[in-house]
Amino acid sequence: MQAPTKKLHEREFIALVAMLFATVAFSIDAMLPALTLIGEELSPSDPSRAALVVGVFVLGMGLGTLFSGPLSDAYGRKPLILWPYAVFSVGALVSAFAPTLEILLAGRFIQGIAVAGPRIAAMAMVRDVYSGPKMAAIMSMAMMVFGLVPAIAPLLGQTIMLVLNWHGIFYSMIAFALIASLWLGLRQPESHPPEGRRPMKVASLWEATKYAFSNRVFRYTVSVQTMLYAALFTQISLIQPVFDLYYGIPEKFPIAFAVIAVITMSASFINARIVARLGMRKIIQTALLGQVLFAALVTTVLVTTGALPFWLFFLWAISVMFMVGFTLGNLNALGMEPMGKIAGMAASISGGIATVLSALISIVISRGFDGTPLAMTAGVCGCAFAGLVLMRILGPRRATDAS
Repeated sequence: MQAPTKKLHEREFIALVAMLFATVAFSIDAMLPALTLIGEELSPSDPSRAALVVGVFVLGMGLGTLFSGPLSDAYGRKPLILWPYAVFSVGALVSAFAPTLEILLAGRFIQGIAVAGPRIAAMAMVRDVYSGPKMAAIMSMAMMVFGLVPAIAPLLGQTIMLVLNWHGIFYSMIAFALIASLWLGLRQPESHPPEGRRPMKVASLWEATKYAFSNRVFRYTVSVQTMLYAALFTQISLIQPVFDLYYGIPEKFPIAFAVIAVITMSASFINARIVARLGMRKIIQTALLGQVLFAALVTTVLVTTGALPFWLFFLWAISVMFMVGFTLGNLNALGMEPMGKIAGMAASISGGIATVLSALISIVISRGFDGTPLAMTAGVCGCAFAGLVLMRILGPRRATDAS
């Protein structure tokens, strides 16, 4: 079969990139309605271990992120999407037929490592095809489409469960990977030709890592990103069990999660409008402080009264997503500003390290789940507080920060 050579129309390219980005969100959020059922079926003595389905996937994704960027530079974008999709599907099969939770988690870990390929290579593909303001516009439009996935994925996962049990969600992941692979393979030309490729060298990756972490802004932004991701993954891991086991309304979770996702999409839009006037560091610190206070209030209400009204929990859950919308993009921009010519590799390094460490932190927090929102609210509060302290230590911009 002849490889495609004609450049995709802009709208089709945006849709394709959005689907590649959406693999991560679909792989996580579609699983959320199934966590309680998986725990009861595969780990009846300790159903809360099902929260590891999210944490282990994220851990694998973080490890894969460390190497996906350099590998796509060395071998091209399409191989780093198509081959990982094949591995991703194998991991889905392992999980679908897993007789124990441990085997299911092994499959999820495989999926996590694989999913980093489409995620990173798609970003690089956008940089290959477009540049400057046009590249930023294409990326923004793709991210807007991608942003709808968390709103619909839990509802889709719940619908699939009604027909095929939780195993069917993994079958749908295979179908997703197959459609994306065929679309990319048949329609999108390779955007990174052989003459522009750079051999992957472990020594180069190590040197880039040392150079990046020699910069104080990079060190602190990666540390704060780690704490924010840990808060986010903690919420994602535990929110469905809280709806089910504490509030007794599992059937309402997909709709509630969709409402949270849609409302919090506005955070990035608001941030874009105010960041030039207020500055990235001030916005990050304000968002973190607000979350520390709100999470501390919710935790205090729960501990002192022994109950947490659903309306208060729901408002707080929205606030966590708002915190992420006001912080992660700004932190990434702060960290990449002084990286210069190694920005691409630095992005893989920061994303990989922050994701791996945050996954480990969220796994530890999730293991404290006792059927109430306490581990979730206290864990997010602790992560936000740690991030705030680190931002205060970073302090205002110095003359050497952009060098």
